[in-house]
Amino acid sequence: MTSAEFTKPSRKQRVRTLWISDVHLGTRDCQAEHLSQFLKGYHADKVYLVGDIIDGWKLRGGMYWPQAHTNVIRRLLTMAKRGTEVIYVTGNHDEFLRRYSKLILGNIQLVDEAVHVTADGRHLLVIHGDQFDVITRYHRWLAFLGDSAYEFTLTLNRWLNHWRARYGYGYWSLSAYLKHKVKTAVSFISDFEEAIAHEVTKRELHGVVCGHIHHAEIRKVGEVDYLNCGDWVESCTALIEHWDGSIELYRLADAQAKEARLKAEMATV
Repeated sequence: MTSAEFTKPSRKQRVRTLWISDVHLGTRDCQAEHLSQFLKGYHADKVYLVGDIIDGWKLRGGMYWPQAHTNVIRRLLTMAKRGTEVIYVTGNHDEFLRRYSKLILGNIQLVDEAVHVTADGRHLLVIHGDQFDVITRYHRWLAFLGDSAYEFTLTLNRWLNHWRARYGYGYWSLSAYLKHKVKTAVSFISDFEEAIAHEVTKRELHGVVCGHIHHAEIRKVGEVDYLNCGDWVESCTALIEHWDGSIELYRLADAQAKEARLKAEMATV
């Protein structure tokens, strides 16, 4: 499994599975337009929505729901109508849906967790991951406080990328950069990965697909395949399973950079 560069297909690409998480529909920082464009490029047998797709925390404080957010829902419903199995795994920001777990509506399922079997026979736990975050589980007020600070960072990120786009630069995530630089954030990510990998080992599974911490990654944690979808508010990332069972990490920034290079090469021909 590799974190490969990937460009937007010109036609729908057939893939086995897509995983996306932490879309946070209902917030101003949701990158709904980019997500809709991403989904339009694929025909998948399965789509896993790995939690925090709708931000119930934010919607309690007031309604923000532009057309772009509705378009994401419509795109997913269209995929389900055309035969894609859509599995919605609940997260902490959409925990209001957990009371309806195990609900099945046609090709759409609502669950708290699932086990996915890849084409090469690996059994992967699919779970949002908030269950392994000590702050979210036991110090809810700190989670809300941290959410407010994070929202401020995202506001800076939004304005920064507005001006980057105006001057012809690609997307860049300020908050993702800070996570790599701040020692406490790095330590938190490591602790989260170790905790969730321990659970996978206990269940005798091969790996895990999760979200929650907005840090996309594919790597080994001991003997466990650790795959994090990332998010669609800052990093704009997803996981893609191909027909041989290999899983790649899609990054919008890499896709945009590759597309820009191809356009530059075409212009010189």
